[in-house]
Amino acid sequence: MSVITRVFDAKLMRNIPRCSTYYSTKPGEEEEKEGEFRVLNLRNLRTNIPRRKFVKPDVLPPRSEQMKVDQDWGSVWPGPRTFHPAVVPLPIRQGYPKRGEAPPDKFGNAELMKIPNFLHLTPPVIARQCEALKKFCTPWPKELKNDKICEKYFPLEVTSSMYCHSSVTIRDPMARIITVKFSLSALKLDAHAKDKFLRLVGDRYDEETDKVTIVTDRCPMQKQNYDYAMYLITALYHESNNVETWEKLKSEADMEYYDWQKNASKKSLETLFGKPYEEIQHGKEYAGAVDKYMNEGESEYTINNYGEAVRSLLGLPQRTAENATVQAEDVTNKVK
Repeated sequence: MSVITRVFDAKLMRNIPRCSTYYSTKPGEEEEKEGEFRVLNLRNLRTNIPRRKFVKPDVLPPRSEQMKVDQDWGSVWPGPRTFHPAVVPLPIRQGYPKRGEAPPDKFGNAELMKIPNFLHLTPPVIARQCEALKKFCTPWPKELKNDKICEKYFPLEVTSSMYCHSSVTIRDPMARIITVKFSLSALKLDAHAKDKFLRLVGDRYDEETDKVTIVTDRCPMQKQNYDYAMYLITALYHESNNVETWEKLKSEADMEYYDWQKNASKKSLETLFGKPYEEIQHGKEYAGAVDKYMNEGESEYTINNYGEAVRSLLGLPQRTAENATVQAEDVTNKVK
């Protein structure tokens, strides 16, 4: 560096404003060190500034300590929400206690925040909500006096279950199950459709109560299982009424049950009397007795019922208990 350059730099530095904060040179040393390059000092900290004192604000007491006894709890806790310890005026405790100690209280208790609560469903709030819903409801129809009339107009009975318990999730897998019950007579099926329907549903039909029970639990959601149950009922009904081509070719030997309308007994009876069996006196009783005897099997009831129907059809006197005893004794004497 030449002498001229040094003199120029010294003059240039002389024109820069002096500041003890940024430069290491003090005002008294400026004249002594004239022409010397001053070093920029960025680490010069101010030590004479007083520190600000932290003033802790006054914390108000919990709201639960200021609540009145006769307050409107529905306004404090109007709907479902996470547990808040400062709002609930109850000494609630939950959690695993240490030996010899009580369970943790409600403040800072994460266990109380995990589970759903029903603090919003108090009896006064429920009564208030019911009063609000009354204007959207209609009175119960007077015509629906008993269960039989209700079943006549509303034959479908749907049963589902809801569960609430403390767990990782509030959803229970058992809540998805839907049970649908209805009377078979409510479908108004003919003989062919009824027989086909019973073969499709299998053991889901109870002959004593005439009820068909369908349980669906394949889908993960309750609404999905309900829709699936409605689909099954619709498919069963239409499939039962559907007559395939091969079904029209079935003969008497192919029938799984005894059908009076397609059997030779009907033709023989109508040929013997020369008119339809409906017009024959006691003809329907005889047809019903033959049908029960052939379909239900041979038993004391079906045999006696068939015998009485034959006697009524031919105009013979009915068999009494005394006559039955006398005939049994005669048969016994002949055998001896």
